[in-house]
Amino acid sequence: MGSFSLPHILVLAVIAILLLGGGRFSAMMGDVAKGVKSFKKGMAEEDDDAVSRPKPRIEAQSAAHPAYDREADRVREDR
Repeated sequence: MGSFSLPHILVLAVIAILLLGGGRFSAMMGDVAKGVKSFKKGMAEEDDDAVSRPKPRIEAQSAAHPAYDREADRVREDR
């Protein structure tokens, strides 16, 4: 009851072809195939880039910058 058998799938395919028309159905399947190909190509290019390009290194700063200037003149005198 929960799964479709081969005859069910064939009947649904025939109904889809009749409703959409043969040319439109084949064009839609062609678009799906192009999408899958471009996805695979993109994944392959991403893998090639990751292998050929070295990972960036994180460089530490030479020294921390203070939040205020220690050498500045004092505006008011301590009490």
